Amino acid sequence: MLTSYIQAAMRHATYKILSDDGTFYGEIPECRGVWANASTLEACREELQEVLEEWILFCTHKNIPLPVIDGLEFAVKETA
Repeated sequence: MLTSYIQAAMRHATYKILSDDGTFYGEIPECRGVWANASTLEACREELQEVLEEWILFCTHKNIPLPVIDGLEFAVKETA
């Protein structure tokens, strides 16, 4: 489930080349605060996925709901 969620989120990523320095900027609009900047597109994608994974861990630790992406809902439920 986690892998599917990450893959779905990465499909929503948008990228652009910054005109001031020629680096690549990527973000996932549905995931507030998830962005990356790197010298190549591939490096930007890798960094963006790492940031996404850390963001998911942070949100689940703090019990912050994650957005539903492509019908996938990732939620951690408390157990007794």
